[in-house]
Amino acid sequence: MFLIKFSNYWTPHIIGEMNDYQFKIVKIKDEFIWRNHKDTDETFIIIEGEMYIILKGVEHKPFAENKCKILVIEPKGVINTGDVQGELTVDEEKWI
Repeated sequence: MFLIKFSNYWTPHIIGEMNDYQFKIVKIKDEFIWRNHKDTDETFIIIEGEMYIILKGVEHKPFAENKCKILVIEPKGVINTGDVQGELTVDEEKWI
């Protein structure tokens, strides 16, 4: 339901919070950027499509050959591009 409210890729939208964690939905396709989250794990729940698990502290570059819809669970304040700033960095939280 929430996923029909936006069409842009690689931009997380917050749908809820629990304690110090946020639940974000994201549409992804093609490549993102090389990034790292040194201090936290992320949970990606696949709603539609295919992905795989990356461990905390491992530099990674998310990729989805076809459109993929995911639910991301991570601590509040985690920047979507990790330790890298660029044009895909989301500077302000987007709530649905």
